[in-house]
Amino acid sequence: MTKNNKEKGKLIVFSAPSGSGKTTIVRHLLKQEKLNLAFSISATSREKRGTEVHAEDYYFLSANQFKQHIKDDEFLEWEEVYRDNFYGTLKTEVERLWSLGKNVIFDIDVSGGLRIKRKFPEQTLAVFVKPPSIDELKIRLKKRKTESDDKINMRVAKASAELATAPLFDVIIENDNLDKALLEAETIVGDFLNPKKEE
Repeated sequence: MTKNNKEKGKLIVFSAPSGSGKTTIVRHLLKQEKLNLAFSISATSREKRGTEVHAEDYYFLSANQFKQHIKDDEFLEWEEVYRDNFYGTLKTEVERLWSLGKNVIFDIDVSGGLRIKRKFPEQTLAVFVKPPSIDELKIRLKKRKTESDDKINMRVAKASAELATAPLFDVIIENDNLDKALLEAETIVGDFLNPKKEE
C-alpha cells in the first residue's frame, strides 16, 4: 500500500458472527449512492458454492496460490479459518477501488476486521453487528438450511468468542430489528464519511 494514504478513500469494516445480518446491512449500504461505497471482494481458498462467480463473489484461489500470496506479502489481512481454508483481502483489491475514487466497504470476519482497523486506525470505521442473542443466531442459521447441524454448532461456538471482541470495535449495532439496524448503519457510516465541522 502506498504511503500517501491521506488522499485515499475511507475503509468501512463490518464484522459479526455468522447469521447476525451483516451481509444484508452491507448490501443495503452499497445501494446508497451518496455514500460512494464499493465492495472489497475477498480471496478464499475454499471451493465455489452454488452460483458463486470468481472475481464477483470471491477471488477463488487454490490453497497453494493463497500461500504464495502470503509469502509475497500481498494481503492486507488473511486468516486460515480451518485447515487449508484461507480467507483474506488482497492489497491490490483495495488499491483498485481507491483508484476509482471509492470508499471501501468490507464484510469480513472479526479478526480480519480488527487487523484492518489496526493498520489504518484513522481511515477505518470498524462496526460490529450483534445478534439479539446466541439462541436467535442459532435459529437464523438453521433457517438458512445451507449447513449441517455440526457446522451450525461450530459457528455458534465461534460466535461466543467473536461476541467477546465487540468492545474492540468503534461501534456496535444490535440487529434485533432489521429496519432499525439498516437506518442506524446508514447514519453511522454517513457521519464517518462526512464528519460535521465543529461549530
